[in-house]
Amino acid sequence: MAKRDRLAAYDVMFNPARRRVLHGAAAAGALSLASPLAFAQSGPALYGLPRHALVIGNSRYPGSPLDNPVNDAKAIAGELKSSGFEVALQLDAGRDAMLNAIETYGKQLASRKAVGLFYFAGHGAQLAWRNYLVPVDAVIKSMDDVPARAVELNTLLQGLTRAKNPMNVIVLDACRDNPFGKGLPIEQKGLSQFDAPPGSLLAYATSPGNVASDGAGSNGLYTENLLRELKAPEAKIEDVFKRVRLAVRRRSNGEQIPWESTSLEEDFYFHPPKVIRKLSDEEATKRFEEELAIWERIKATTEPGPLEDYLRRYPSGLFSEVAQLRLDQVLVQAGERKIQIVSNEQNPFSKGTAIIDIRLKAGDRFRYREIETDTGLETRQYTLAVTRVTDTEVIFGKGNLTTDLLGNWLKLPDGRQWTGAQFFVPDYSLGKRWSSRHRFVAATGNNYSTEYEFKVTAKESVTVPAGTFDAFRVEGHGWTRGDAGAIQLTMRYWVAPRVRRYIALESFHKHARGKVLKNDRLELMEYCCG
Repeated sequence: MAKRDRLAAYDVMFNPARRRVLHGAAAAGALSLASPLAFAQSGPALYGLPRHALVIGNSRYPGSPLDNPVNDAKAIAGELKSSGFEVALQLDAGRDAMLNAIETYGKQLASRKAVGLFYFAGHGAQLAWRNYLVPVDAVIKSMDDVPARAVELNTLLQGLTRAKNPMNVIVLDACRDNPFGKGLPIEQKGLSQFDAPPGSLLAYATSPGNVASDGAGSNGLYTENLLRELKAPEAKIEDVFKRVRLAVRRRSNGEQIPWESTSLEEDFYFHPPKVIRKLSDEEATKRFEEELAIWERIKATTEPGPLEDYLRRYPSGLFSEVAQLRLDQVLVQAGERKIQIVSNEQNPFSKGTAIIDIRLKAGDRFRYREIETDTGLETRQYTLAVTRVTDTEVIFGKGNLTTDLLGNWLKLPDGRQWTGAQFFVPDYSLGKRWSSRHRFVAATGNNYSTEYEFKVTAKESVTVPAGTFDAFRVEGHGWTRGDAGAIQLTMRYWVAPRVRRYIALESFHKHARGKVLKNDRLELMEYCCG
C-alpha cells in the first residue's frame, strides 16, 4: 500500500472534500495504545472516601400540600445508606432547620473531604434566575417574599465551594406546579437552568422552566425511577441519570423530561464493581463489535422499542447520541409532543443549552475555507450543497458525500465509508461528555479503527468569514490505527444552534513516531437556505 494512500485515510476524516496530498509520512508497525474509553473507567481515588448525604423532603405546605416528598426522602435516604452514605434526614423542615442542616452538611464535607449528595423533594421556585427551595413554614404573599422566606440554591452551592470536597451530587425533585397555590401566580414555572459547579452533577426532576409530576403512587414519578436505578450494580452515575431520564420521558409521554448538568471528571458508582480496571485493547474491541452489531440492526427502525432497549443497555454508548436523535424522530412520528428546556441568554448562572436544528433541505449550501494552522495561509475553498434529505441521511452534490442528520460522515466522495461516528451530537451544554468509536473503511477495503472522547469545554464568541457567533467549543482527543500504524488525534470545533453545520473545525493528527500529518482549520465563509 502506497504511503499516500495509507495516510489519506486519516487525513480525510475531518474534511470529506479534502484533496490535498500529505507528504512525508512513514509507515510503522501497529503500536498498542490504551483506549481513552478504558482510561475513563478508572477513578479509584473516589472509592476510599467517606460518603455524606443530606436528604430533605417537604410535604406539609399549608397552602399547597404535596403527597409524596416525605415518602421520597425516606426512600432515597434508605437507598443511599445501602450504598455507603451517612445520611442526615430532614422531613417537613422549616427554613431555620433547612439552613442549619445545609451549614452542618457543608462543614462535614469540608472536614472529611467526603463525596457529597444533596437531595430535596418538595416545592421549588425561580425568581430573577435564582432557584429557591421552599420550607414548609414559608409564608409567601408576594414574590418579593421569596428571597427572605425560602432557601436559595446558591446557599448550598456556596457551602460546597467552600468545602472543597472532591465531588458533589445535587438532586432536585422540586419542580411541582405553582408552589404558592392559586392565589399567587408565578411568572415562570419550574426551576431556572444552572450549570453544575466544578466537580459536581446537578440533576433536576424535569427540564428547566417546566414542572414535574408528584406521582400517582407513594413516590413522585422522578424519584420512583431514580430509586430503581440507584440499585443497579456497577452503573456509572451519569448512566443512572440517563436511564432515569429515558424512563420518566416514556412514562409521561414526553411531558416530563429530567435534566442534568455535569462537570464531573471521574466516574462514580453508587454500587461499584469489585474490581475497577481499564479494559484491555482486546476487551474494548470486543465490546465495540457487540455494540456496533446492535446499532447496525436498529439504526433505521421506525419503532421506539429497539432504540429504548439500546439506550437502557448503553446509556453512554458509542452510538447513544445518534440513537437518541432517532428515538426523538420516531416518538414525534408517533405523536409525542416533547417539552423543551426554557433557556434565556440573560441567565447569569448558565451558559444555556444549544439544541441543533437538523431541518436541512435541498438547496442549503455551506461554503468553507481551509487554513494551514502553522502558516495561516488559505489553501482552498469548497461548497457543500444539499440535494436530498431522508429520515436518516443528508445527501450532498451528486450523492458522492453523505452524512447523518447531525453532520457525521457516512460516505465520502471517493467511496470511503464510516460506521456510526458521533463527532456531532443533538445538543450541547457546558461539561457534556460523550464517546465515539467507529470503523472507517477505505476505498481499497482496508479497515481503520478510530476512537474519540469529546467534551464541551466552553461557550465563547468565535469569528469566521460568515460572521461572529456565540458558540459552544467542543474538544476531542483520540487515536486511530491501521496499516500506517497508530496516530494520535485532536479535534476542536465550534457549533451554534442557528447554523446547521459547524462554524469552525480544527484537526491535528500526529503519528506515534512524532510526524505531524495534519494541522489545519476549516472556517465557515457563508451559508444559505434553499
